[in-house]
Amino acid sequence: MAEITTDTNPFAQLVDLTANGNVLFATDDFFQVAETLILKQDPVWDEKKFTPFGKWMDGWETRRKRTEGHDWSIIKLGLSGTISGLHIDTAFFTGNQTPRISIQAACLEKDLALCRRSEMGSCATNEETKAADSIQTHLWEEILPMVALRPGYPGERHHYFGVTSAKRWTHLRINYFPDGGVARLRAYGTVVKDWSSTGKTDLVDLIALENGGTPVSSSNSHYGTPFNLISKPESEGMYDGWETARNPKRPPVFQKGKDGLLIIPGAEWVIFRVGVPDGGFAKSVMVDTAFFRGNYPESILVEACQNPGKANLEGAVWTPLVPRTRVKADSKHEFAVHPSIQQRCITHVRLTVFPDGGVARLRVYGTVVASSLSNL
Repeated sequence: MAEITTDTNPFAQLVDLTANGNVLFATDDFFQVAETLILKQDPVWDEKKFTPFGKWMDGWETRRKRTEGHDWSIIKLGLSGTISGLHIDTAFFTGNQTPRISIQAACLEKDLALCRRSEMGSCATNEETKAADSIQTHLWEEILPMVALRPGYPGERHHYFGVTSAKRWTHLRINYFPDGGVARLRAYGTVVKDWSSTGKTDLVDLIALENGGTPVSSSNSHYGTPFNLISKPESEGMYDGWETARNPKRPPVFQKGKDGLLIIPGAEWVIFRVGVPDGGFAKSVMVDTAFFRGNYPESILVEACQNPGKANLEGAVWTPLVPRTRVKADSKHEFAVHPSIQQRCITHVRLTVFPDGGVARLRVYGTVVASSLSNL
């Protein structure tokens, strides 16, 4: 498989399916545990940091192998879906990177009964290895054949590979040949939700990443990606939300209107597509400004429209789910959608912040259109 040569991430507009994933097994965690391979933060270098086992590295690094075989691990993706591209980063592994790597994948609906200790300086016990071998992960489909990796110097550390398979995946097997380290692994693609167990009256987050929701466009994403807004876990910090630059259209002096809100000529917005093909019915909305204390919006507006199968939203008729409402710093705000609007099918949601600022999470809870359940 040919490497994609580029100075920027060619998969930046896709979802990182490894985010919030779990390492289920690793043959060796001597210098650094395998969990670091899928950390959300970019890798860093600390010249002076050592552990009882050697130099601290920000990535999964195994010991120099002195026995038969090679090192490998099993990862459960944070989000199941189709994989379009892989990003392998060997940052700072300049003499200790794994020289070759391959990746296999599987779609499993049941959890794997594996025990994971995640201890630096350790390796898998015979019992742990036997349990992992019994799953026969070596037979999983290969989505990246064995490829060579460069050292983690600037300009060489990033490796991008396209994946042609259109199958849905839930788990990965990472193969080091034979040992060494990699800083980060990202599997970019499209979330594919299994809706088979969802009922017609079950409440779900219609725009959540885990349910197939995705950003369509935004006016400004200066300090954070819109993907953060619809991520599953609670926000970890201000860096983990969506924040715009200061709106240049804001007036020299703010004035209050008759409705008690500031008179603002400009605003920033982001649009999301609902995760199921035929849309859903919104019942309630939650807007969380966690960690945004001096840079939260003065007010927000949440709207929705029905625009199935159309890429162009020009001319779409937007209906307010939450009318323009003042919000507080570092707080969760919950809103019930008006009963008359709850009966309208929606396919897209738009969040507008006045005049600018940051929001940690946006949730739109509702039910799924019955035809979507039958189609899926």
